[in-house]
Amino acid sequence: MSKLRLIQSEVCPYAQRTHMCLLEKSLDFEVIEIDLGSKPAWFEEISPYSKVPVLQHDDLKLYESSIINEYLEDRYPEPALLPEQPAERAFARIWIDFDNVKFVPTFYRVLLEQEPVRQQQLTDDVIAQLMLLESDGLRDKRDGPFWFGRKISLVDIAIYPHFERLGVLASYRNIEIPQSCTKLLEWIAAMKERASSRKTAHDDAYHIQAYRRYADGTARGATARDMKK
Repeated sequence: MSKLRLIQSEVCPYAQRTHMCLLEKSLDFEVIEIDLGSKPAWFEEISPYSKVPVLQHDDLKLYESSIINEYLEDRYPEPALLPEQPAERAFARIWIDFDNVKFVPTFYRVLLEQEPVRQQQLTDDVIAQLMLLESDGLRDKRDGPFWFGRKISLVDIAIYPHFERLGVLASYRNIEIPQSCTKLLEWIAAMKERASSRKTAHDDAYHIQAYRRYADGTARGATARDMKK
């Protein structure tokens, strides 16, 4: 039988993406937890970017959470986590990309930024991106709370982990989701009830402590270095 091993650190939102995907697909897998502050030598050999998650599938080693999740979708197509129609699949990939290249970098940069004027500019960017997710991402024609209605998708799984951590932005930068974003708030509530998110979740206090060094500008990990570029 093929063996799936998820190498992760539970503090990492990217690792949470792949952990949730594995759970949503009801796959049999092993979790290998590592300490990002003291990575074992063997991990550096299998993770070219020195980041989690890494998925080992027999002799195959994959990294980058969005790519891993698409591999799992291709390799284990049931239950489907992408829509059937090409246009809708493209729509899904647009919003996963938006999360990866727009929202997530802004999330980290507003935490890392210590200069007040630039911090306010980044705060405005976060709010604008939340409003765009509300107006253009969560469309009015859906028949349920998730990105494609009643069924969870790779889009929901990609975006949710940093939304679980929005208490960090509220605590350190006084940023909260506008109450006018009713679809976004409904989506978050629905995502919190998924078994996959409950099994991988941590509370606000855990995340606030975990991101303390980002907020005071002393974080030195791989993600912090990348987001400062």
